[in-house]
Amino acid sequence: MSKTKQSKVVVITGASSGIGKATAKSLVQEGHRVALVARSEDKLNSLVEELGSENAFSVKADVSDFDEVENALAKINAHFDKIDVVFANAGTGASSPGIEKGDVSDWSTMLGANVNGLLYTAKAGLPFLRESTGHFILTGSVAGRIALKGSVYGASKWFAYGFGQNLAEEMREWGGKCTTICPGMVNTPFFDEPKEDKLAPEDIADAVNYALSSSDKACVREVYVMPTS
Repeated sequence: MSKTKQSKVVVITGASSGIGKATAKSLVQEGHRVALVARSEDKLNSLVEELGSENAFSVKADVSDFDEVENALAKINAHFDKIDVVFANAGTGASSPGIEKGDVSDWSTMLGANVNGLLYTAKAGLPFLRESTGHFILTGSVAGRIALKGSVYGASKWFAYGFGQNLAEEMREWGGKCTTICPGMVNTPFFDEPKEDKLAPEDIADAVNYALSSSDKACVREVYVMPTS
């Protein structure tokens, strides 16, 4: 796709690896421009170099800090002069499973990214999306649709799922769109061991592209993606 009026400026959080990185590459290939947000400045710089500075711009930020997110979105808007899409993809898991034996500090870090990070990204992004009649996309999980024994991570994704549905109704009032991507297990650095028989990050990038391909009259509210094995 050539950079015509269909070309969008897409902000991606958690963009330095995994789903975020794969989505950035896919979107640029489709003719869009991307703004990359993550905590790892070195990885962001490498990805901008790979994608080309005419296609990509990066800002280091921690999504669990509202001021950092707000400043990042302002810098991105100043650079591209618009924001059409925000893909709230940043998230993390817990190293200790269960509730009784869980690690409280572990939960704090995880909820800071998975819950507060999602809220902060939406709060900071919505004024720009309202201006462009834009699209908010978030990475949920199948874990937010089923019961998992003692899973605080799963509970955080239940929040993400409900938040996405509620935000879609709020954005609908002014013609905006909101899509919740719900993947099963994805082979990303999220896991210590490779999961090569599961979904690839590129599969989720395809889901993002699918959500963005809908007509002006349609909103893909949810994309549920599961591995075939």
